[in-house]
Amino acid sequence: MEETKKNSRWDLKKTLTVVGVGLLTALVVVLQFVSMGLRFSAFSITLTLIPIVVGAALFGWKWGAWLGFVFGVAVLLTGDAAAFLALNIPGTIITVLLKGAMSGLCAGLAYKLLEKKNVIVAVLVASIVAPVVNTGIFVLGCYVFFINTISAQATDAGYGTFAFIILFYVGINFLIELGTNLILNAPAVTIINLGKKLFKKPA
Repeated sequence: MEETKKNSRWDLKKTLTVVGVGLLTALVVVLQFVSMGLRFSAFSITLTLIPIVVGAALFGWKWGAWLGFVFGVAVLLTGDAAAFLALNIPGTIITVLLKGAMSGLCAGLAYKLLEKKNVIVAVLVASIVAPVVNTGIFVLGCYVFFINTISAQATDAGYGTFAFIILFYVGINFLIELGTNLILNAPAVTIINLGKKLFKKPA
């Protein structure tokens, strides 16, 4: 009897995971297409990081990495990375997919590390980690795959390479993405707490 209940709870958890990840995957794709209309520099404002954080917190860092990967695929499909694809196709694909996947993975690990101490702090830190990692890997990709082109652009504009990347490629986007994550931190905590209660609900 006890074994039956345990199996039933496990089946419920698997079902909730499949449904939850499926919904968040769809949300990530939709939000990326919506964000195409929100631009403050060469790139659109990323709206997908909060659902990635929520997914990473609820379902673990592996699913966080999956949602981030989906975000990267959506970026490529929407043409948001078209300027870089014209310069280096493999470099663009690697950078875009890696920054997405790693932002979800690192957010999930940050949440897991702090969850038992304080859920609110865990979500807050995860919400900060996601855009920092996303932007950090983008900047790293600029240096690894596109440095010659960007350095030439920086010289023409009268800037150092790093300053040019921050001002013209990262710009205000990072600050808006970080601010959006912080503003939506409270609703994210509520959603995560509700999701955790569902997982603990007896069958």
